[in-house]
Amino acid sequence: MNIVFKALNDPTRREILEMLQQKDMTAGEIVDKFHISGPSISHHLDLLKQAKLVTAEKDGQFIYYSLNTTVVDEIMKWFLQFKSKKK
Repeated sequence: MNIVFKALNDPTRREILEMLQQKDMTAGEIVDKFHISGPSISHHLDLLKQAKLVTAEKDGQFIYYSLNTTVVDEIMKWFLQFKSKKK
């Protein structure tokens, strides 16, 4: 869980997750949305993959990144356990 929180701690990585919520994207498409270098985006994507928040699938010369909703569901389940119960 620590790696997930580390990945979510960065606003660029959170923005990448929001973009992937809309559609799967290649690394190049993601880079085009930011004003930072390709290697920096690759680093962010690597951390998101380590946290299992995104998956990567190679298709020819492109790698498509997708939001891993299974892990997102697990995170939400974990957070919801702390919701106070009304009496």
